[in-house]
Amino acid sequence: MFAETAWHDSPTGAALAHHHISAEGKPRGILLICHGLAEHSKRYAPFAKAMAARGYHVYAHDHRGHGETKAVDAPIGRFARRDGVSCVIEDVVAMHDHAAARHPSLPVILFGHSMGGLVSLNAAVAFPGKFDAVAVWNANFNPGLAGRLAQLILRTERMLKGSDVPSAILPKLTFRTWARSVQNRRTAFDWLSGDPQQVDRYIADPLCGFDVSVSLWLDLFEMTFRAPQTSALERLRKDLPIHLVGGGKDPATEQGKATIWLANHLKRHGFLRITTEIYPDMRHETLNEIGADVAISSFADWCDRAIVQS
Repeated sequence: MFAETAWHDSPTGAALAHHHISAEGKPRGILLICHGLAEHSKRYAPFAKAMAARGYHVYAHDHRGHGETKAVDAPIGRFARRDGVSCVIEDVVAMHDHAAARHPSLPVILFGHSMGGLVSLNAAVAFPGKFDAVAVWNANFNPGLAGRLAQLILRTERMLKGSDVPSAILPKLTFRTWARSVQNRRTAFDWLSGDPQQVDRYIADPLCGFDVSVSLWLDLFEMTFRAPQTSALERLRKDLPIHLVGGGKDPATEQGKATIWLANHLKRHGFLRITTEIYPDMRHETLNEIGADVAISSFADWCDRAIVQS
């Protein structure tokens, strides 16, 4: 569904593997996709095709340590040897500049799922003039004390065995805990989606489900706590359109409670154009759920409104 993989050189030194689908008809805007943890951009081809049919040029790239992207300091499971958060954000900006140069004067919407949602909001606050609207799906920016404990555990692991090895503890606190929350589960990945075919595709995909390094886990929690800070949010214009989506059966976001928390947090900070949707029967991967077409259509409608009013 995507064309062949293309490559774009980022100033960080990464060769970013990316995929593009051109808008059908008169182009309305550009959609940049940031994928989630332990997956890759090709999984977003159906979403990209649907958005292209609505008039959006779509670009999806593999983050550092994921998919086909190459960087000397970013083997699979690691953002970078150091400054991983800065590197992954700069890569997003590199993709923005690449797409904007190819399609000048079009508004740019930044979309992120899960880890990609963390990346997207952090990129928006770091480079507030780059994006005309931001979408954060299935991301948890409110891990609370459990998140701080996880950081302590990870720092201890880093001290004892280094940062570039898989964490032995975080998968137990996240993926395995989330798996156990699904009743009558068929696989360890049923928490991702209620659609068995989508779960099976994830399990069979050699570019999905790999071990994540201590350093990458630390980078994720740094992004989790950084973007919601007042000093970060103050960099954004208060009328920036922000689209939030959660699943009512998503254990990774406390059944959508983390999405509601972020919406209320942003409103308390004066943001005026927050759109929030919780899909009651969906788990973590909204785009790969039963009923995904409804969520995609709603998102496309929001994109149309966002770019007209921006």
